[in-house]
Amino acid sequence: MAEIKDPENTIIVELKGGNVVIELLPDVAPQHSARMKELARGGEYDNVAFHRVIDGFMAQTGDVQHGDMEDGFNLRMAGTGGSSLPNVPAEFSKLPHDRGTLGAARSQNPDSANSQFFINFKDNHFLNGQYTVYGRVIDGMEHVDAITRGEPPASPDRMISVKVAADV
Repeated sequence: MAEIKDPENTIIVELKGGNVVIELLPDVAPQHSARMKELARGGEYDNVAFHRVIDGFMAQTGDVQHGDMEDGFNLRMAGTGGSSLPNVPAEFSKLPHDRGTLGAARSQNPDSANSQFFINFKDNHFLNGQYTVYGRVIDGMEHVDAITRGEPPASPDRMISVKVAADV
């Protein structure tokens, strides 16, 4: 596993193939980083499906309202919900949407990000300046690459558990 320099700002996502280690970027996007930690610490992301996985583009997850495959899962609704917390305003930066970066999913309104996020399979620079980048995969990208594709996938993969490294 990659060296974890800042456990308080590192997320460990357990997938079926192994762990994905994500370095959050609180200096770039403090509110998005704080929201991910809050939801992870509350267990909100555990068992949440990857509901939109487009080959050569990205894997989207984080719908804690409709995407929990152990509690009220609704594949048709997955991707339409968020958390019970208020939306997070955009924190756009000059950071590019490179392979392995974490982007905040949102509606047409730039300030509508809540709990959903995506991990880029490749450099997606056409997203630059339009979606908040607030983390990057530092280990386990091969497990992200193995996520089942589909919009939605017929048998979606899930985040088995999501933890802040400082708490593990």
